[in-house]
Amino acid sequence: MRVISGILKGRNIKGFTIDGTRPTMDRVKESLFGSIQNYIPNSICLDLFAGSGSLGIEAISNGAKKCYFVDKNKIAFNTINENVKNFNIQDKSIIIQNDYNNALQYFNNNNIKFDVIFLDPPYNMHIIDNILEYISSNDLLLDDGIVVCEVDDKYLNNKYGNLNLIKEKKYGTTYVYIYVKSSK
Repeated sequence: MRVISGILKGRNIKGFTIDGTRPTMDRVKESLFGSIQNYIPNSICLDLFAGSGSLGIEAISNGAKKCYFVDKNKIAFNTINENVKNFNIQDKSIIIQNDYNNALQYFNNNNIKFDVIFLDPPYNMHIIDNILEYISSNDLLLDDGIVVCEVDDKYLNNKYGNLNLIKEKKYGTTYVYIYVKSSK
């Protein structure tokens, strides 16, 4: 697993074998970041269910100002810390070991909002619907912010509150959905 673009391009990311995680394939990541490249520069990102931190690291490599990495798994948490240190991006990284619900409540309670949110939970959890509803109803996205979801089945809706689907793409058995916050 490696960084596929930006200032860290070609560098290896540790954590491919963390139990309970499923790294995003390089070809999916490359296509995904090609689709959202205009949203990344100077953005504040959230990599929820971060695993190795691959998506957040890729965002920082492409010019994100800051990324919050959240994972409850201690091995994932330690791996993200190691990757962030190895890439010398500590000043752009906030790493949180916590459950996604608690993390989302923390962000809501502390008025922390994002330009880009990456959602890639374990496929068997089927919780993205609830998370998208929470993001929308608690206004966790900045204006024109996006949410990128990775799932194993075509089951997400076209709209969740003020989040509107702008792109859906299938890669083998993986579906990527991208939602944008509408101001209407």
